[in-house]
Amino acid sequence: MHCRIYLNVELAAQTLVQIEAEQARYLRQVMRLQAGDPITVFNGSGGEYQAELTFLAKDGGECRLADLDAVNRELPCGVHIIQAANKSEKIETVLQKATELGASSFQIVNSERSTLKLPDNKREKRLLRWQKIVVEAAEQSERTAVPSVAWLTKLDQVQTQGAAFALHPRDAQTWATCREHIQGFNDITLAIGPEGGWTTQDLQCLHHKGFATLTFGARVMRTETAAAALLAAIQAVV
Repeated sequence: MHCRIYLNVELAAQTLVQIEAEQARYLRQVMRLQAGDPITVFNGSGGEYQAELTFLAKDGGECRLADLDAVNRELPCGVHIIQAANKSEKIETVLQKATELGASSFQIVNSERSTLKLPDNKREKRLLRWQKIVVEAAEQSERTAVPSVAWLTKLDQVQTQGAAFALHPRDAQTWATCREHIQGFNDITLAIGPEGGWTTQDLQCLHHKGFATLTFGARVMRTETAAAALLAAIQAVV
């Protein structure tokens, strides 16, 4: 299996690039690679490089980049996920699966029914873990971009890009109606509620921010299922 890694550094053709210790250990111990083996390298700014490992040890490594391959595996429209905070393992599932399916960014936000509380002293560590999950999903799925992850303490802090929809099972426009217009959108923002759904106050806040309500069908999905289901549906029509 050919190995693909994300390096958060500037990349340029025909240059040597350092590999940090954690990634070097992964390449050596998990992938069983050594100097001379090929890998693929990307930094999320577009395209990727074929590379050859020139040095690999437990405390770091180095590879030489070939020319840039300007391949683009991203969706033609940006899909931005606003996920109401839930149990940590559910958020991790959303981040992983939605990254694999092409999400452009994530905002994890408190809502009235949110069950995850993230105090200031734990926030940085949790965000680092979430970003690592996104990076690993981007590596595995051969993305050429890496989504950003942000934490918001209040629902009125959310930022929208393009057409904005809040998933809600009642009194909402249907996916069948919405999908006719998807191809005309450059960006879509999708707001997914917590376990138990959006409250009336949540919906009022989202409407004030420009969200229309959207129902995806006759059944009510779990909060960790909704983003992946919508992304798959969007991918099928763009």
